[in-house]
Amino acid sequence: MTSPNSKVYIEIVKQIRSIIQDDGLSAGDKIPSERELSERLNVGRSSVREALRSLELLGLIETRRGEGTFLKDFGDHQLIHLLGTFIIQGDKTKGDLLETKHTLEKSCIEIACPMMNEEMLTELEEKLWDTEDPEEFLFKSIVEATDNRLLLRIWVVIYEYVKFVYEEQTHVINKEGFEELVAGLREKDVARALSAYEKITL
Repeated sequence: MTSPNSKVYIEIVKQIRSIIQDDGLSAGDKIPSERELSERLNVGRSSVREALRSLELLGLIETRRGEGTFLKDFGDHQLIHLLGTFIIQGDKTKGDLLETKHTLEKSCIEIACPMMNEEMLTELEEKLWDTEDPEEFLFKSIVEATDNRLLLRIWVVIYEYVKFVYEEQTHVINKEGFEELVAGLREKDVARALSAYEKITL
């Protein structure tokens, strides 16, 4: 179930999309300002800001400093459009997002495990704990190792949106679990890597 606040937010996103359609805006066009949207929708600017941020994370709009917010050309990227449409539908979104993220990451571990060479593994081990977001670095490295650009594109969008949806929750990195996963990758032991993954996603 979504919270009342989530439902309000989802409705705002839907209304912004309706305004874009009603105003006949297309790729490259400037959308109404945060203040104007707030007035047209009769909601607080902070709620509008949150909704716009979600659309930007999905690649549907872009903010240019000093100029405003513009619609992006995503006509060829139906995946982004599909996810954008799905994510504003409501109710089961949070659980479905996490389940999709976990399924995708486990599949990528299975694919990447035998493919990761010494150079990839050494870079992963040396840089993992020096990055701002170890989780993002670890799994992006794994997904990149699959050599599948579509998987990478899907994962990046889902990961960014999961971060956005869960940003208010305290997230503790399971360092031991991460290192166990990397050890499994180094040994090309898929079972060990997946077992470690299950522990860090509990």
